[in-house]
Amino acid sequence: MAQTLVNIRMDEELKKSMEQTCQELGMNMTTAFTIFAKKMSREKRIPFEVSVDPFYSEKNTNALNESIAQLKEGNVVIKTIEELEEMADG
Repeated sequence: MAQTLVNIRMDEELKKSMEQTCQELGMNMTTAFTIFAKKMSREKRIPFEVSVDPFYSEKNTNALNESIAQLKEGNVVIKTIEELEEMADG
């Protein structure tokens, strides 16, 4: 079967991380992308769930940024278990 070249742009750190994971799995990135392409073509869908992590909601992001600002000011940030659980629930 004829081969073709596919160029993909991605963040350098992501590429390094993927290369490391592929190496640990005993394959290279070409093999990983080929597996993905075959599965996607066969199933006619992205072969994994794509969703938004509710932890990174606007409310939680604002709370995290507020805590970071407090830490930069030298303050101790205290959150109750209830506040942390609320953040985990989105």
